[in-house]
Amino acid sequence: MADLRQATLYGILDTGYTPRARWQETARALLEGGVGILQVRAKGAPPAEVEALAREVLPLCARAGVPLIVNDHIDVAARLTSAGAHVGQDDISPAEARAVLGPGRILGLSTHSPAQIAGALENARYLDYFAVGPVFATPTKPTYEPVGLDLVAHAASLSPPLPFFCIGGIKLHNVEQVLAAGARRVVVVSGLLLAEDPAKAARAFRRTIEAAEP
Repeated sequence: MADLRQATLYGILDTGYTPRARWQETARALLEGGVGILQVRAKGAPPAEVEALAREVLPLCARAGVPLIVNDHIDVAARLTSAGAHVGQDDISPAEARAVLGPGRILGLSTHSPAQIAGALENARYLDYFAVGPVFATPTKPTYEPVGLDLVAHAASLSPPLPFFCIGGIKLHNVEQVLAAGARRVVVVSGLLLAEDPAKAARAFRRTIEAAEP
């Protein structure tokens, strides 16, 4: 299993931003730019379509040595060799997700409050990372209230045994605020997918993250 502590930039290949015609091209660009994890997210799509999308990029991730994560669809992830999964607070529990996914696969959980972070840490034996957000307002999650930088600082203050990634509205113009609050790993969606050159954008994010004070 990949060492997620070394992964600073988490990319999400989202059907809401990336048309099927550009699916593999965008995945290649994100991997070329140095994302340490790549997630496939296709909200509202049937499992068969999610699996097809994941299978298109799984070989690219394997060649790059980058873990592929499937959003929500645990059964799909379990059918794909080496793929991991990410679940939300309204999905099945980490214990149930781990039982379906099996050992040796990456499993992540979304958190949106101190209580949910505490819950993630209580379930650390099932998880490999957790996400904190949305830090800023984002059209990707329009119904979620931004958690702000205070929750980032709270997560960092715990020195958690699991790596955590901050997500939600993170762009090049505000990522330094997230890092200053204590984050060392971020998830970027539209900031990469809507960039004229996603690979160049990914490299710029990585340089900013890596230049932050430890």
